[in-house]
Amino acid sequence: MSSKEIVLSANGLSKCYQIYDKPVDRLLQGLFGTGNRKFYKEYWALQDVSVELRKGETLGIIGDNGAGKSTLLQMIAGTLSPTDGHIEVHGKVAAILELGAGFNPEFTGRENISLSASIYGLPDDLILERMGAIETFADIGDFINQPVKMYSSGMYVRLAFAIIAHVDADILIIDEALAVGDIFFTQKCMRFLRKFQEHGTLLFVSHDTSAVLNFCDRAIWLNEGELVMEGTAKEVVERYSRGSHTNKLIEKSLDTPNAQSTEIVEWQDDRIFSLDNTPLRNEIRVFKFERSNSVEGEKKYVEIVDAYFLDQSEKMRLAGIVGGKMTTLSVPVTYTRLPLPT
Repeated sequence: MSSKEIVLSANGLSKCYQIYDKPVDRLLQGLFGTGNRKFYKEYWALQDVSVELRKGETLGIIGDNGAGKSTLLQMIAGTLSPTDGHIEVHGKVAAILELGAGFNPEFTGRENISLSASIYGLPDDLILERMGAIETFADIGDFINQPVKMYSSGMYVRLAFAIIAHVDADILIIDEALAVGDIFFTQKCMRFLRKFQEHGTLLFVSHDTSAVLNFCDRAIWLNEGELVMEGTAKEVVERYSRGSHTNKLIEKSLDTPNAQSTEIVEWQDDRIFSLDNTPLRNEIRVFKFERSNSVEGEKKYVEIVDAYFLDQSEKMRLAGIVGGKMTTLSVPVTYTRLPLPT
């Protein structure tokens, strides 16, 4: 791919917040805070993070709460300035970040549609033309004429997503927005995102690792403001799941009174975490295959002893496994049945 296809380039992004213990410290910092004298503590929400995104790509961002995911997205969207680093974005960006961000709580839903769409650069005639489609997508009924301060969190998301779906954005940023929607609206949003992926670029943040695996080409893992790993969605999700599991084991051992040692896990299938982190019920059990494992002489694995085809009378064996190899007989087959071994 050529560099011309890069639509987003972030280099060395860092964000530092000043934490003051007392309100008076802010005044003292303004009056006497010079040189190395500081009346605040520094909190680095993001440190030296670099990422590139190409046209048509979907990038997932995963990490624990407080890892810096939302901070990174806010800087990309232009609502937050970095302390250090540089961002280049080519194309129109539409984002759902904080719940209800950008809405005037005193305005009605319809008024907020006009306000938000105009911020995204849509002319008045095009806003009026798409008003009906946005209202239909949001599907909040008569609440469209009510102030958004009366909306539930689900209504906020419905209206916000309906707007960004109709502003002709080149890059969409979705930050955990679908976590508060009902299942039917979530499916509608998923269908839209699938269609958007055909021509647009997507930044997707979710704690649902199965959604990241399903949607994203690549992923990055943030932890305590630092970039831990970047790679394919599968590789990053597996490493993140394994790392989260290890941390939980360490925390559990530290919280256990009189703990003498930490349990060592010799083997762990990372798919277990992907399955357990889905919103669906996990009916799949993944275990390590060990031929030697047994419980009171009973095998813990499935072994196919025999498989064969019978003729229509179910008496003549037409084909089967002999000595580990499939053998056949020269008999015309008009009807076959493959019985399951008991």
